[in-house]
Amino acid sequence: MVTDGPPKRSRVETAPPEHTQPEHLPPGSASSGTGGTEPGPDAERHRLAEADAGQRDWRAWGPYLSERAWGTVREDYSEHGTAWDYFPHDHARSRAYRWSEDGMAGVCDERQRFCFALALWNGADPILKERMFGLGGDGGNHGEDVKEYWWYEDSTPTHSYMRWRYHYPQAAFPYAELVSVNARRGRDDTEYELVDTGLFDDDRYWAVTVEYAKAAPTDMCLRITVANRGDRAARLHVLPTLWFRNTWAWGLPGAHRVPEITADGARLVGAHHTLGQVVLTGAGTPTPLVCDNDSNTVRLWGLPGRTRFPKDGINDHVVDGAATVNPAGRGTKGALHYIVDVPARGQTEIRLRLTGADPGSTVPPADLGADFEAVLARRQAEADAYFADLIPAAASADEALVARQAVAGLMWGKQFYHFDVARWLAGDPGAVPPPAGRRQGRNSAWPHMNSCDVISMPDPWEYPWYAAWDLGFHCVALARVDPGFAKDQLLLLLRDWYLHPNGQIPAYEWAFGDVNPPVHAWAALKVFAIDGGRDHAFLARVMQKLLLNFTWWVNRKDTGGNNVFEGGFLGLDNVGPFDRSAALPVAGVLEQSDATGWMAMYALNLLDMAIVLAEHEHTYVDLVTKFFEHFAYIAAAAYSQGLWDDDDGFFHDVLRLPDGSQIPLRVRSVVGLVPLAAATRLTSHTLHRLPELAARLRWFLTGRPEYATVIGTRRLGADGRQQRLLSMVGPQQLVQVLSRMLDPAEFLSDYGLRTMSRAHLARPFSVVLGGRVFTVGYEPAESQAGVFGGNSNWRGPIWMPTNYLLIDALRTYADFYGDDLLVEYPTRSGNKHTLHEVADDLSERLIALFARDWWGRRPIYGASELFQRHPDWRDRIAFPEYFHGDNGAGLGAWHQTGWTALVADLIIGLRSQGTGRD
Repeated sequence: MVTDGPPKRSRVETAPPEHTQPEHLPPGSASSGTGGTEPGPDAERHRLAEADAGQRDWRAWGPYLSERAWGTVREDYSEHGTAWDYFPHDHARSRAYRWSEDGMAGVCDERQRFCFALALWNGADPILKERMFGLGGDGGNHGEDVKEYWWYEDSTPTHSYMRWRYHYPQAAFPYAELVSVNARRGRDDTEYELVDTGLFDDDRYWAVTVEYAKAAPTDMCLRITVANRGDRAARLHVLPTLWFRNTWAWGLPGAHRVPEITADGARLVGAHHTLGQVVLTGAGTPTPLVCDNDSNTVRLWGLPGRTRFPKDGINDHVVDGAATVNPAGRGTKGALHYIVDVPARGQTEIRLRLTGADPGSTVPPADLGADFEAVLARRQAEADAYFADLIPAAASADEALVARQAVAGLMWGKQFYHFDVARWLAGDPGAVPPPAGRRQGRNSAWPHMNSCDVISMPDPWEYPWYAAWDLGFHCVALARVDPGFAKDQLLLLLRDWYLHPNGQIPAYEWAFGDVNPPVHAWAALKVFAIDGGRDHAFLARVMQKLLLNFTWWVNRKDTGGNNVFEGGFLGLDNVGPFDRSAALPVAGVLEQSDATGWMAMYALNLLDMAIVLAEHEHTYVDLVTKFFEHFAYIAAAAYSQGLWDDDDGFFHDVLRLPDGSQIPLRVRSVVGLVPLAAATRLTSHTLHRLPELAARLRWFLTGRPEYATVIGTRRLGADGRQQRLLSMVGPQQLVQVLSRMLDPAEFLSDYGLRTMSRAHLARPFSVVLGGRVFTVGYEPAESQAGVFGGNSNWRGPIWMPTNYLLIDALRTYADFYGDDLLVEYPTRSGNKHTLHEVADDLSERLIALFARDWWGRRPIYGASELFQRHPDWRDRIAFPEYFHGDNGAGLGAWHQTGWTALVADLIIGLRSQGTGRD
């Protein structure tokens, strides 16, 4: 059978025996329906164990439907890669997607054969609200930006209970105003947001809450609560929508079969040849409306199409009264149309049940009464118990709220990702061939890529595609709630259909060949430890593939063969005076402190992996010594090749010219802090158990004394035995760098570490290259430069991933130096602290971004009184992309979670130590 994607890959089953469960469950257990046992944290863990063991696939259905498929690379068949223009928001309601689907509060199966989402209409908008609206990369003064307000309020790891919230204006949505006003604003102006239009000033909006509760893996109870927050009675059209992803219109061999949705009273009955039956049943007497998930070719291109009832048929029928829904009640997209009249400050509820059955089976009638109520109540109680057990009692109630919503964002950020690059490059048989230049354009070197998986995305709207280094940080937070999924994710990007044959890990869909920092090994070690440190099979599989990737780095990003590395922008966008990913302004090579630091860290991560694995298989000892030596070479080269600046006490990039001369780029930024992350301890136990490593270390210290700075530091540990520190910085360099990093006039803010020293506010760095002046200064908020579209800023804001990484590194140094090393914190305060105390306080500062302060305000919400004071808004937490370097206000992709969910890990980790807030 030919399908539109690769065969479904089996889940990676690497869980230790402790995680397995009995094949048959007793009546009343968490997985047998509503049961009779008291709700507890073990109910959700039991479901996870069943899923990991392959007994019941509780992850089969989930919130895997993206919130934006328009404007993506996958849907872009233009000549010059103008994704935002080729498939704009205006096309989304009328044009069938090729690779994925989108919607609000949506769910789908793991292969996205069926989709379910919510549509709304306030009676004033020109179109149904079927998807979130925002500006493309060329539409706002700070790049792409969503213009709506919604929150992921809850989700257990198996999605047995989920809750989503949206605030929808009752007046006409100002699509044109948002576009035109932002188009007039420049980079010195703030972005014009929906809240700035005044639509929420008088509380005339709908608060729409969607809850899901699973009675079984493919049986979901849904409750939609529609609350009228205004002072007048109002009407809202609510359209729960079921459809099949279009796999039939592209002319692919064997993929011509069209599934069908049939209206049956208050039910929509879907039949799919591989999925089976999926049925949406609604309470009451909604009107079923059915059309086809095919493009409206007449509207889009003035051409006849394959159906009289295209994708926007329900939209046109509800909004304009057009005869664009099939009177026979058959098609591939259907909605149950509810019209609800809600009194002022009142609310109403809609009950639905979404149920599936295997091919050849029939879905039984849905219970929307007592069983429905019992399932919802029980799953919510189990979710409460699960999170109460997960989040330490030392956490405040507000911190527990933040952590739980951070986890919810991670769970709702899991998206079905489908992209066959070879097919995309060549085009489909049933479509117009793509431009010839496509075969030499974007991602043309990645024809082996064939994705058809659920992946943790940075953001379902702004970044509805994976990013390799972001995913590593996601997995650290994911491991707290679903270590099986976290391990699967790390292994996924190393599989043959992702990892390039040359060993490169794909970066992200805008350019798979870009270079992301190599954090995969670090993330795998963190996930391994959080999961209990028992799954050696997982660690071995990761290491085998990372050996290829490490070799790729050595062969491709060390052009001089001198153990200092390049790499381009490395995810840091505009951190330097010029674009590090573009051609240099003059002939030469940019040798980067961050690239070299990342590679030193990478070598130590693989060293640590090999040490763990050598406990079970001694042949790994050869890799232990290999990565020990490789680290020594890289770390020492940072000094011999001029990356370390003695006068400044900091690491800098160096521009090496063809005549051998060097131009140091003395910018104090996160580039110079990354080398701190290259550190690990070797205990006497390890050296005794691995005599080959001990012998190699002694040989280096005797025969290569120039490496003593990076491998020679030793002291007695807490157990009274000798231990050694391998690090890019010795004690003197560590204190020097920390004096900068912990200085409020430089990197230290009230809410974490800035990405650039604040000293560059008054003293920007400038360099003359090729007759041109290049300058970089401290910018605490959105970027004032157009580099990378201006929608990302590493010139001052606080970023969660780098903060987390540096805190993690501080704990490694703290474990080594103990109380013997005290540093002034903050710099020039006169107060001395241990490194563990510094790490704890930095964690507190990051947590304080989200938590209410003494005045009841959350720094992330800045000066917005609506978000700070209004009881309907203030406890719904956004997890922004990054934060203002001085006041902590949320910036960038404002609602997204992704890596920012690391705050949940910080809360859990810090409060597990018994430290609570005053």
